[in-house]
Amino acid sequence: MKFLRLLPVLLALGCFAGCGQADPPAAERAPSLDDFLPKHAQAKLRTMKVYLGAEVFDAELALTETEVMTGMMYRTNIQETDAMLFVLPVPQRASFWMKNCPESISAAYITPAGVIGEIHHLEKNETNSVVAASDNIQFVLETKDGWFARHNIAPGTVVQTEKGPLAALLPRRQ
Repeated sequence: MKFLRLLPVLLALGCFAGCGQADPPAAERAPSLDDFLPKHAQAKLRTMKVYLGAEVFDAELALTETEVMTGMMYRTNIQETDAMLFVLPVPQRASFWMKNCPESISAAYITPAGVIGEIHHLEKNETNSVVAASDNIQFVLETKDGWFARHNIAPGTVVQTEKGPLAALLPRRQ
């Protein structure tokens, strides 16, 4: 469920870790991705009503980089009514994975206009990213595995919130 945005940071840290040292002690090592990942589930995030046709969720909002990076890691017993809405800073080719996620989930990749573009199965504990086909994804809605199929929600469905269009959740640009 994490973005590959962390990769440049890790590469930079790896470069700096070895700079200026001819032979680092054997006990030292370059930081790995695991050094930056959360070690436990995050507390429940604030929620907002999200509407997909007649279906309604009280979805947790992952707004900050840390909330997005942590997502549903370590969460167990995901219920039919559980959902997390990830708000990405800019439209992008979203890329989510399932490291440290003990339950499979379904994820809708959503455009800035609030239209579901793609729906994916994300397999529990899978470390290969599920990359969007489009580079125009700004929201991702994660639910219990198979939820979208069970509720006849397909690409093309418009997602709204109690505050109106999903775009209302985006930070205002100066």
